[in-house]
Amino acid sequence: MTTTAPQPPPDPLAPPLLDAQGRRMTYLRLSITDRCNFRCTYCSPASWGGKKDLLTAEELARISAVFASMGIRRVRLTGGEPLIRPDIVDVSRRIAALPGIRNVAITTNASHLAALAVPLREAGVTQLNISLDTLSPETFRRISKQGDFDAILRGIDAAAAAGYASLKLNAVVMRGVNDGEAAALVAYAHARGITPRFIELMPFGQGQPVPTAELVEQLRASGLALEPEPEEQEEAAASPTSGPARYWRTPAGRVGFISPLTQNFCGGCNRVRVASNGDLRSCLGGRAQAPLHQLIRGGATDVELAVAIRRALGDKPDGHRFTEPGNDATLLSMMGIGG
Repeated sequence: MTTTAPQPPPDPLAPPLLDAQGRRMTYLRLSITDRCNFRCTYCSPASWGGKKDLLTAEELARISAVFASMGIRRVRLTGGEPLIRPDIVDVSRRIAALPGIRNVAITTNASHLAALAVPLREAGVTQLNISLDTLSPETFRRISKQGDFDAILRGIDAAAAAGYASLKLNAVVMRGVNDGEAAALVAYAHARGITPRFIELMPFGQGQPVPTAELVEQLRASGLALEPEPEEQEEAAASPTSGPARYWRTPAGRVGFISPLTQNFCGGCNRVRVASNGDLRSCLGGRAQAPLHQLIRGGATDVELAVAIRRALGDKPDGHRFTEPGNDATLLSMMGIGG
């Protein structure tokens, strides 16, 4: 049976923004740097040198404005480590002020949050996702040879005190490395009013993943009263800007699980990604792209940018190819695409 590709609206700048499967894109993940002050084994290969030509604050705001006119409602600033950009507060403020943007989020390793938590919230950032894979300084050094572990903990406490609408703690779980720390990470996060989330390791770097179902049973065995969030509650909490996590309940709060390998979430994908040099990538696990930075610097109009965006999304696959044999050789590093 043949399928007909969704037809774009007469005005390329008008919503909805649909991919090849008719999924509505409402969530932009915008990498603002591929440099990082850490070198985590699962994210940043030793050979990664970084791109030399990053988007400026003005270019980031323009790309975000075009996406907002097309129906994007949430922008997440990623990296690398986005807080190492000296203009991070200015970038955040510009994007938060755009018509149509309801939510600006940042994913960070927290190493600069002690100084930036309050300025970022005042600039309009509504959510922080903080990466913390371990509570052990020794295990941290095993995962990343660089970084100030105490600065991370200070940054997390600063974020918890700063009054954000949403704080999440992301832990990538690796067998034999930090897979015994899940219960401690849940307790640590809930004590600070933060929602912990556990992510299955994706095939971008070193390490072995732990399936979500195994981790859930481990948490229950530790004594944590963990129950799936009722479907009606999950649907009520969902929004056009929500991400791929599935949530469970405990007496102290929610626990999220992101399971790209064992509980594929591609069917509900609402995300489009732009790398730090301006390449639009239609899928985390694919290579279809549009060079938005080249178009901007070549004098393209907003309509021409919108046409290029729609063309790239017309090549977006129905799902990632993480588990296909040999596909790891074709994947970019997590640092290269911004997660």
